[in-house]
Amino acid sequence: MKLRIAAALALLATHPVMAGETMAVTYDGSFDDAAFAVESAIVGQGLVIDYVSHVGEMLNRTGADVGSEQMLFKQADIFVFCSAVVSREVMEADPMNIAHCPYGIFVAENDDGVMIGRRDYPEGAMDKVEELLDAIITEAAEG
Repeated sequence: MKLRIAAALALLATHPVMAGETMAVTYDGSFDDAAFAVESAIVGQGLVIDYVSHVGEMLNRTGADVGSEQMLFKQADIFVFCSAVVSREVMEADPMNIAHCPYGIFVAENDDGVMIGRRDYPEGAMDKVEELLDAIITEAAEG
């Protein structure tokens, strides 16, 4: 596990895209391949995907309705899931960490290409969540 976490951190350190409180890596492939890789990596950790939010479709469909012609993403999905083991650990450290659950990993494509990422969480107990998400992102990005 430590090796996978180290690989995830190395990948994020060498290829990060940072915007506010978001960490992402570029993906060398198609959006569909990246989405499949993320789904497979989540399930491979023994986790269940609760929901896939098709944010890109919603934004593209509603742009004109809100007075915008700007296309933000060609495609964008967020995979939403939880880990009973990690969630229990971080919430036993601080029950208010419930505010951060469930967790999400996004796959998005814009004019710059495809990226896989996650939000940044507070320092401390939530580092365990970041380690889990980074391991999933690394596995998906490296294929």
